Amino acid sequence: MIVDFAAVRAGQISYADATRTLQHADLCHATDELFAELESALAHATDATISFVPRDSAATDDNEQGWTVSHVIAHFTSTLEGTAAGAAMLARGVKLEGRSQYETPWESLSTLRMVKARLQESHRMCNAFLSAWPDEPHLDLTVEFIPAFGPMNAIGLDALGIAHAQQHLDQIRDVVRQASAA
Repeated sequence: MIVDFAAVRAGQISYADATRTLQHADLCHATDELFAELESALAHATDATISFVPRDSAATDDNEQGWTVSHVIAHFTSTLEGTAAGAAMLARGVKLEGRSQYETPWESLSTLRMVKARLQESHRMCNAFLSAWPDEPHLDLTVEFIPAFGPMNAIGLDALGIAHAQQHLDQIRDVVRQASAA
């Protein structure tokens, strides 16, 4: 995992400290690794898996339903692409005034083929944003989207999107497991 959110949330380490040693190459590697893990998580999925409504293991109410695979994919690819785009702008020395992201309507991802196409598109886009970084990124420029995490430079912002997506991997694996058992 690129960032240990558990340690950040527990106050054992600041977000800045958790990302301090990361480099642009680490982000490139982590992005590719994330999408490979997603492909692996969906290896046994079918069209029925994509629309399966799971029981949310974190729910406090027995009637509460979880998110479908398509909902999870639409959610985290939106955040992932938005942070990658913002990070590319910061790296180029452009100040950010807010978040800039679009979420594919999850209901439009109704088949495994569509989900895989969305993931391929997102992977391509994230790599393109990483390729847009200058050789000497402006790492002194920061943005603060999550007050508890403090200011983030381009590396911290891109890492945030990757780490957020990584946190959803177990959720996807759980939905695939529940769908297979149903």
